[in-house]
Formats: sequence, structure tokens, C-alpha cells
Amino acid sequence: MLKKAYKGSIYVGIDPGLDTTGYGVLECSGDHVKLKEAGVIKTRRRLPLEERLAEIFSSLNEVFDEYKPRLVVIEDLYSHYRHPKTAIIMGHARGAVFLSAAHSKIPVKSYGATMVKKSLTGNGRASKHQVQYMVRDKLGLNNIPESPDVADALAVALCHINHLNNKRETIIDF
Repeated sequence: MLKKAYKGSIYVGIDPGLDTTGYGVLECSGDHVKLKEAGVIKTRRRLPLEERLAEIFSSLNEVFDEYKPRLVVIEDLYSHYRHPKTAIIMGHARGAVFLSAAHSKIPVKSYGATMVKKSLTGNGRASKHQVQYMVRDKLGLNNIPESPDVADALAVALCHINHLNNKRETIIDF
């Protein structure tokens, strides 16, 4: 049976960070997108790096085990020459996300920040506030997501869903 890839699927968007990793679980049914869960994973700064990464890994394993997503969607690694350490730290957090997804046998798709913003707002240079408002509108929420990390995670998942809708990609469902 041939059907659209997004119908009846669960997607988990992730905004990786060493201190705070945002995540959002979206369910697609036909043309409707529903928020299932969203939150943040906060690591304790006093812990060594390996233990902080283990916290991200194990927390995401719980989310993946509960929701069994079709795909994990994450923002591409971004670095600015003035802040190279930020990219390295984000790279560590992304590694924990990728490892958790691989452990759960879930594929991962990445999108650049500009593409995420353009997909939601029509402007690749939109502000975080504009993205938060569009996330609220697209998901029919009463308020913008309280954490910018959650809003960014939901935004990257919505970007993927928009990409599927625009491409009209299909899969074979056995």
C-alpha cells in the first residue's frame, strides 16, 4: 500500500545542548499535526562531560522507547568563528543524540537553521521570537513554548514535516 510518509507517523525534533537539550514529539495524521510531548533534558553542570552526555543519552532513550518515532530530526551543526567552543560542545550533545537514535534503530535527519526558519516563517533570518510564534500557530497551542529549546526542537520537526508535504514523498508500508 502506498501512502504519504507523514501519515500516522511520530517524529521527534531535538535541539541539542550540553546544559539543556530540548525535544518535541509530534504525531502526524493526514494533514493534522499533534503535539504529543515536549520538554527539556537538563544536565548538571558539576558533573564530568561523559556523565552529562550519558544523561542526555538515557533520557532520549526513554522518549524513543515510549513513542517509537519513525525519525529523529535535529538541527545541523553550526559554528561561528568567534565561538568555536560552542560548536564543539554542541557536537558532543549531538553525538549523544545520534548514539541514542542509533541504539533505538531510528534514522536521523538534519536541517540547517536557515532552512528551519524559512520553512516556518518564510524568512531564513527570522528571530527566535518569530519562530516561537509560528510553532505556536502551527500546533494550535495557547501560548508559545516556554523554553526556547523546546520551540527550536518543535520547529525542526515541523520543518521536516513541511519538507515531506512539499515533496509529497511516499513510502511503501508493508
